[in-house]
Amino acid sequence: MTTIERIAGAGVGLVALLALGEACRESRAAEVPQAPTQSSSAQPARADSAAPFVAHLEHIRPGQAPPRGTTMRNPYAGNAQAIATGAKLFVSYNCVDCHGADGSGAMGPSLADGRWHFGGADGEVFESIYQGRPDGMPAWGSAIAPNQIWMLVAYVQSLSAGKNVSVENFSGKTVERTGH
Repeated sequence: MTTIERIAGAGVGLVALLALGEACRESRAAEVPQAPTQSSSAQPARADSAAPFVAHLEHIRPGQAPPRGTTMRNPYAGNAQAIATGAKLFVSYNCVDCHGADGSGAMGPSLADGRWHFGGADGEVFESIYQGRPDGMPAWGSAIAPNQIWMLVAYVQSLSAGKNVSVENFSGKTVERTGH
C-alpha cells in the first residue's frame, strides 16, 4: 500500500468518525429536557444576563479578570417549572455522579448544605458550572446552553434554600497528595 493510499484511507476513517460523533451529539441533545416557558405575569431577569461573562470567555486574553459573577441574575430564580427541569438536567448531565442523587455530595461537594466554596450567588454558581473549578469541577460551558445552566443554578440553589452559610471562616486540613 502506498503512502497516498494510507493517507486516503485514514481520511475516510476520520470523516466517518466525525460523522458518528456528530450523530451521537445530536441524539444526546434530543434527550436533554427543554427550557420551560415563562408565564407572562412573571417578569424574570433577562436570559441573556450571562452574555457579558460568556462573551468574555469566548475572547479571553491572558491577564484579564472575568466579570464579577455576583452581578448576573438567574432568569429562572424561583420558577418551579425551571427548577423541575433543572433537576432533570442534573441527572441528564450526570451531576449526580459527583454531587449525589439528592445533591448531598459524593466525590464532589454537597450542594444541599449551604456551604458555597466559590460563592452561592446566581452568577457565582453559573460561573462554577460554565467555567468549572480547580481540582474537580469540569467546565460545562461548551456542552450546556446558558439557559440550561441557569435552570441547573435554580435547581442547585433550591437544594440549600435557607441554608446559605459563609465558608470564609471555615478551617480545613491540608492533605498531601500521593501517588501522582
